[in-house]
Amino acid sequence: MTTESRYAAKPWLALLTDAQKAPLTPPAGAVHALRRALASRADETFLAYFDGRLTYREVDALSDSVAGRLAARGVAGGDRVAVLLQNSPAFVLAVLGAWKAGAIVLPVNPMYKTGEVRHVLTDGEVKALVCSDRAWESYLRDAADGTPVEFTLTACELDFQSRDDKRVLDFERLPVAADAEDLTEAARAGHPVPEGREPGPEDIALISYTSGTSGTPKGATNTHGNLMYNAERQATGLGLPEHAAYFALAPLFHITGMVCQFLAALNSGGSLVLAYRFEAGVVLDAFEEHRPAYTVGPSTAFMALAAHPAVSRRHFSSFAQISSGGAPLPPALVEKFEAAFGPYIQNGYGLTECSAPCASVTGGLRAPIDPVSGTLAVGVPGADTVVRILDDQGEEVPFGEQGEIVVRGPQVVPGYWRRPEATAETFPDGELRTGDIGFMDEQGWLYVVDRKKDMINASGFKVWPREVEDVLYTHPAVREAAVVGVPDGYRGETVKAYISLRPGADATGDELAAYCKERLAAYKYPRLVEILPDLPKTATGKILRRELRGTR
Repeated sequence: MTTESRYAAKPWLALLTDAQKAPLTPPAGAVHALRRALASRADETFLAYFDGRLTYREVDALSDSVAGRLAARGVAGGDRVAVLLQNSPAFVLAVLGAWKAGAIVLPVNPMYKTGEVRHVLTDGEVKALVCSDRAWESYLRDAADGTPVEFTLTACELDFQSRDDKRVLDFERLPVAADAEDLTEAARAGHPVPEGREPGPEDIALISYTSGTSGTPKGATNTHGNLMYNAERQATGLGLPEHAAYFALAPLFHITGMVCQFLAALNSGGSLVLAYRFEAGVVLDAFEEHRPAYTVGPSTAFMALAAHPAVSRRHFSSFAQISSGGAPLPPALVEKFEAAFGPYIQNGYGLTECSAPCASVTGGLRAPIDPVSGTLAVGVPGADTVVRILDDQGEEVPFGEQGEIVVRGPQVVPGYWRRPEATAETFPDGELRTGDIGFMDEQGWLYVVDRKKDMINASGFKVWPREVEDVLYTHPAVREAAVVGVPDGYRGETVKAYISLRPGADATGDELAAYCKERLAAYKYPRLVEILPDLPKTATGKILRRELRGTR
């Protein structure tokens, strides 16, 4: 990037407040943030899990003991510990305990199947696995067989609460397996924490495996400095009340949940409300019980909440801010949600490789909608971040023109775990090539058009699925929409839409195709529309277009 770069001038700075432009001094890591919170918040609630509560003092002591047990079982500084759990206190204790032991955490998607887990355990050379007792008995024992895993801690995610809400906690406690140890017992045993192992900001905190929506997952090496920079930026960007309650809508194993919920709550001395996994009724009840000030989740989660028969404005009355990330946010959803429930959903954009957000709609701003494409802006970069738009030759394009989004800043990871070729390709000179197509206007608002690999070539014309999906979301019957290209003997590819309908709504494929035809160029509207009960998604709520391509 040269000094003549139009993007290096950071036009977005004019949109930021003085607090958002001020230099940051984040803690060196999450363990340091915990120590800071203990000084003034030791007996305040850090974790709320249904009717259970754990204070900062209790979380510190329990995670100390987990660290001590890991160290006693041979986990040394830099060793890898995989954590495969839902949003429960066990997840937080395992992660903090691993970091206190000097280990690197591999957060693993609980929806992964045996082969996917085996890939992560082998690729990451994992020494210890922390998982639910049920997952160990049902498939993880087989997944770990033949991998570097030396021992396992299992957790019963009924622990640390007594409500046993059957909507999500509909399972029984299992006996501790003979070939595993119990995490809660280890946490309560009072094992001495190993000394001198607290990592620094340049040390790797996570190996976060990409979602695999477009290929084999690769491990992004998020450092402690990467994570805490973005956790600190949450505080300056959102302007939440002091010691706010954060509701964990996004799963903690995902980079959005890890940084924007878990670490942001910890870094601000706030509380983190957990509800095991997403179930719309459970989430709405938790909003009323815990009165959170902030949450972040994919657009699909807000669609599900809005469709719940019991939802009302009171469920959202405690929120100071609500953010969306991890999946495209249709402008129609933002408008309908605000009209029905009050909060304006603030968009955001980031990747695992930049430790969650690299652009967001910060407190007090409203994202513009591009008048040509109808695309909602994802936000503006932070003061220390430079986002540029490049053409296929790697040259900057003017403001307003489309190209690949690239990111440079303190949140960008140093590379992929033991993938030097992939690192060189994706991070030339330390700058992240996202693979997303977008543009930036002259004020610094960033717009994401679509994934580079998802572009449809219909009779030689480029069709971006997002543009068609945004139109579909304006139809009152549409709950979820995904658009893909399918082979066509005449056009090469043609546009196909997969739709799920709102509860009680009725619409035909022909009707939805005609609706799009009235609002899009002839080569863009979907010739084929298939209606499904639900669309396939990742555990983070991102609709899996590649699985839909496989259904044709």
